[in-house]
Amino acid sequence: MLKQQLLQKGQHKLSPQQIKLMKLVQLSTLDFEQRVQQELEENPALEEENCSDLEEYSDILEEENKIDITEDQNQSLDNIIDEYFSDDEIEDFQIHNQKNYSVKKHISIISGISFQEYLKNQLHTFRLNEKDLLIADFILGNIDDDGYIRRKITSISDDIFLILGKSVSTEKVEKLLVNYIHKLDPIGVGSRNLQECLLIQLEKKKINQEVLLSKKIIRDHFESFIKKHYQKLQTKLGITKKSLRIIIDKIRKLNPKPGKIYSDNTKNLNHIIPDFNISVSDEKLELTLNQRNIPELKISSLYLDMLKSYQSEKNINIKENEGTIVFLKKKINSAKWFVDAIQQRQNTLMLTMNAIMDYQKEYFLTGDPVKIKPMILKNISQKIGVGISTVSRVANSKYVNTPYGTFLIKSFFSEKMMNQEGKEISSIEIKKLLKESIDKENKNRPLTDEKLSNLLRKKGYLVARRTITKYRDQMHFPVARMRKNL
Repeated sequence: MLKQQLLQKGQHKLSPQQIKLMKLVQLSTLDFEQRVQQELEENPALEEENCSDLEEYSDILEEENKIDITEDQNQSLDNIIDEYFSDDEIEDFQIHNQKNYSVKKHISIISGISFQEYLKNQLHTFRLNEKDLLIADFILGNIDDDGYIRRKITSISDDIFLILGKSVSTEKVEKLLVNYIHKLDPIGVGSRNLQECLLIQLEKKKINQEVLLSKKIIRDHFESFIKKHYQKLQTKLGITKKSLRIIIDKIRKLNPKPGKIYSDNTKNLNHIIPDFNISVSDEKLELTLNQRNIPELKISSLYLDMLKSYQSEKNINIKENEGTIVFLKKKINSAKWFVDAIQQRQNTLMLTMNAIMDYQKEYFLTGDPVKIKPMILKNISQKIGVGISTVSRVANSKYVNTPYGTFLIKSFFSEKMMNQEGKEISSIEIKKLLKESIDKENKNRPLTDEKLSNLLRKKGYLVARRTITKYRDQMHFPVARMRKNL
């Protein structure tokens, strides 16, 4: 039975300014620079340099409320959080403290052609008819930065028909791939998997007994090879351990990602622009925010004057100029929100990083990783009174330059553990000891997770085997069998 009833409920809404702030906080310094430049290009009501004119026109922005230009304010809090917040990374803190990223003062500018153009220039040296060349060019477009084609030949054939309007069989695509693209430099480009990539490279080697055995291992015993079942390989091939070691070393010298040879040289991937800088002066820490190439922004006086002019004229037909007034107010409000969001972003970043710096003060003063205290997102969130998601955004996407190197901020977060003396220690200290133990192990007989747990226990650290497994995975160390050398 249908009936009417009154229902009162609370509902949270985020303003466009809060939405902009969410987006801006998670951007790195370089991405933020690009975002500011994009906003300057898209919004003519936004200009560079400081300005004190906004207060003079603040009353203008409050008038003409009859025209609704903020429809996006009707988004509910739940929808906005689903769209802009993702806390999947909160627990996924990997330790990078052992890597000291070098920060260059000057960015080297690399000019040249792209990887795809490099391959295309080689392809066009072959004598192919117009249709085959068009198809081969299309196949090249499916090669990724590693140099692989990871799509099925049937899918590529279907795309050629849909996009180019050319009906081509899978056999034809396969023929062009094998006879032409696989002959391009770097050797192995266009492979569909690692096995094919290694075989292509071995085909280019001068034939001898070692190369023949290498090809046999990759072609017929690839599963045993990648799983390091060396005893099985010795039995199947009927060779000595010494001979197998020589062959394995030859295979290891092949390039599993041929595309990286070119793409790594054309991309400045290792350049990191720190978002914060921490320096030590007279036993005191000083924190600064990187504001390089970010101009001071203001509201355009021209647009404010135009809006004031339209609203001050008494004899003007409002309906005729309603579109103009809406446009001016929309651009001015958008500019004002953006300027305010930038200021709030700076405040949020400094507030969060200051709390992290104070929490890990001993480490930043000494540079000793053992001094890093157990710290989770909740500790910083409660300390500064912001949401865990906000702290997560700062920690997961920002770098800080210290006297001891440049680090991802999330590398300073770690779980709390207890040693045999009942003292709280950071999981970073455990991972440091775990790395040292794996580095020093006998590679002919690598330590299992159980043995690593017992080894740390002898040093006074109570770490369960499953915890060792978790930390080892986070540090990208394979299982003991995969660390074994022949």
